This record gives sequence, structure tokens and C-alpha cells, in this order.
Amino acid sequence: MSELLDFVALSLLPTWRRRHAAEALRAGERPSAVVARFAAARSPDAGACEGTLRADAARAVARAQAAGIAAIAWNDAAYPAPLTTIPDPPTVIWTRGHIATLNMHAVAIVGSRAASPYALSVAEQLARDLAARGLAIVSGLARGVDSAAHRGAIAAGGVTIGVLGSGVDRIYPAEHAALARQIDETGAVISELVPGTPPAPFFFPLRNRIISGLSRAVVVVEANEKSGSLITARCALEQGRDVLAVPGNILTGRNRGAHALLRDGARIVESADDILEELGMHASGLGSARADSASREDPILACLTPGEPSDLDAIAERSGLGATKLLPRLLDLELQGAIARVGGGRFVRVDRTC
Repeated sequence: MSELLDFVALSLLPTWRRRHAAEALRAGERPSAVVARFAAARSPDAGACEGTLRADAARAVARAQAAGIAAIAWNDAAYPAPLTTIPDPPTVIWTRGHIATLNMHAVAIVGSRAASPYALSVAEQLARDLAARGLAIVSGLARGVDSAAHRGAIAAGGVTIGVLGSGVDRIYPAEHAALARQIDETGAVISELVPGTPPAPFFFPLRNRIISGLSRAVVVVEANEKSGSLITARCALEQGRDVLAVPGNILTGRNRGAHALLRDGARIVESADDILEELGMHASGLGSARADSASREDPILACLTPGEPSDLDAIAERSGLGATKLLPRLLDLELQGAIARVGGGRFVRVDRTC
């Protein structure tokens, strides 16, 4: 519990500290030491500042426990492996619903809040088709394209993940409370913000890095030139994820942002098959990817040793695979029981002879 409180305390620091905290944790510094150092830099009375941070963290954890909300810290084996590769991962993810879904193969579908009927239809259909083929659909639970994507995944009986710019007990917009409950049944609603945090304009651009970070690709369905969806696309490019876009009506100007992405080299999307092809998956599902990972000469298994955890950077260096190709393979091997996650984004080979 004490280490969880340290991670929660780090999440309460100013947002510009996130990348610095991630760098310190990746370097092996203990979270308690990072909290103490940042408290000292923040206030002349370091002890009082550190005490306040820990007290606030304890209240946040208590509130979460009372509401049935799970707190997944950076060092927890359940922490989403894809997020460990981004420059500024959340130190804690607060989760409603099913934690295991955060490590599924996922695609983000984002777009305009004031979406056209065409965009709503496309978002729902793409989400339905991808979810039916075993992919989780990630979006922001906002009006318009986001909610259409969530509903499409639910209609297919699949998994969808909603990422909030508020605490997970403060659904925004409020009319999506029922949709959030539907998402909880098979997927998850998550946030990096402590329970009770109300929505605020500056939280939404920050949460976009989590939407893209959880996903192997980001699909922009409809976006104008100032759309928040373009922030998600930029985050995806920074994180090494694929960016795809759906073409729209050139006469209305509602999709100029997505058309700009297409001009810059984003893959054009006309159906779910285009997305699966970009990800190297056959349209029939994920079976082929899993079969590849099961190969006896798998290069990832070859560079892992039973009982010796390795982080993603080390595995990438040994295997020669980049993050976008490495993560799906690691998740497949984990599902097969060939490797196990031990927290902090580290993996260890499972010795099957024991």
C-alpha cells in the first residue's frame, strides 16, 4: 500500500513533471525517493509538502476503494504494457470494469464531437467490425465519433475502453453515464486523474496521449483543422503508432484535418480490412499473429531468460523489433503462457520444464 501511495502522490504533481517522473522511475529510482525529491523542488518546506501529497494520495485511494475503483500503479503487473513505452506514462491508472482488457490488441477511433451522420455511421461500423474480430476499441467517451465507436464495439459484443479527462466517477458528458456502465460490462473506463476530479479543458489534450498509447493505431474519422483528434494523431506519431484517416466530403470543410493527415501520408481507411492490413493482421482475425508468435524459433523468446526480467528497451535491442511490432508479439506470448509480466513494463520467460 505504501508504494501505491507513492505512485498516487507522483500523479498529483504538476503535469509538466510527468516526463521527469517517468525518466526517474525508468532509471530505477524508487517512487518514494522521487516524491521526496520533487517535493523538495516544489516547496521550501519539503517535509510539509511531501506530507500533504501523501495525505491527498491516501484520501484518493480510500475514495476509490469505497467506489469499487481499481488503482493500477506503474509497478503493477496489470499495468497496461503499451503505456510503458510512451514518453510520459501515467504513474497510476484508475479503472472501472475489466482490467485485463487494457492489454488487448487495440485500435483507437476518434473524431469530431459535432460529427456528421456520415461520420457517426462510419465510426460505428468500423468499431463493430474491428471488435467482432477481437480488437479492443479505444476512444474518449465524448459526444459524436467517440460515442459512436464505443456503441459499435458494444453492438458487436466486443470490448471497448473509454479514457476520460476527469475522474472515472465523474463521467463527462453526464448523459454518457449509461454508456459508461455498458462499457464496464465487457471493457473498461479509465483515467489518470484521481477519483472525484471534475472535467477541465486542459485535461482532455492530456488524456489523448493515453488513448493513442493504449492503441496500435489511431483512426481519425472526421476532424476539422482545430480538432482535438489531431492532438491524438500527433501523440500517436510521437509514440510510434500508426495513423489512419477516413476521407470525407470536401465541400463542407468538416474533415480538413483528416484530409491534411492523408496528405501527410496517413493510410486511407475505407473499411476495417484496411486497418487490419496496416497492422499486419489478416481480415479473419488475430489467429495468424498468434501463430507467428508461437514459433519455436521466436526471436523474442530467444532473447529472454527464465527468472531474469527484461524491460521493453532491452527486449527491443536484443530482438531488433521496434515498439509497434514488439508489443503485440509480447502480448500474444503472454496469452500463450510463454512469458509473464512482472510489473514496471518488464517481462520474463516462463520455464515450462518446472
